[in-house]
Amino acid sequence: MSPPKETVVAALIVLGALFVFLGSVGLARLPDFLTRLHGPTKATTIGVGAILLASAIFFSGSESTAVSLHELAILLFLFITAPITAHLLAKAALHRQVRRDDLTDGGTPTADDADAAERQVAQPSSPRGPDGGRERANDEAGQQDR
Repeated sequence: MSPPKETVVAALIVLGALFVFLGSVGLARLPDFLTRLHGPTKATTIGVGAILLASAIFFSGSESTAVSLHELAILLFLFITAPITAHLLAKAALHRQVRRDDLTDGGTPTADDADAAERQVAQPSSPRGPDGGRERANDEAGQQDR
């Protein structure tokens, strides 16, 4: 393999690994579900795509095969399924009314959450409606009110 081709492959592998790492950090560190969804769907998809492209370049070096089709098929499948999966997960989260202020640490209620729930029950409902002015997505009751 020629040195320029090796340089391109090495650069794509390093770039892909960096994107995968940043996507994983985003998954672990971002505050709520909808922002955590961006880590694996955006950065990690680009990272895995760069690594697969490097693999396709590396294994298509012989004269018998011009392009490695296995990696390109995986790359195409990844770029088609990742956005669809992210869209369906976000739609399900909106349907369940997952909000940033529902839970503070990703699933387990804390004392602050219980205190906030008690204060919310003690306060009269706001003039904007029971959902605090937020429109309910994919809710039959919300559709009838409009």
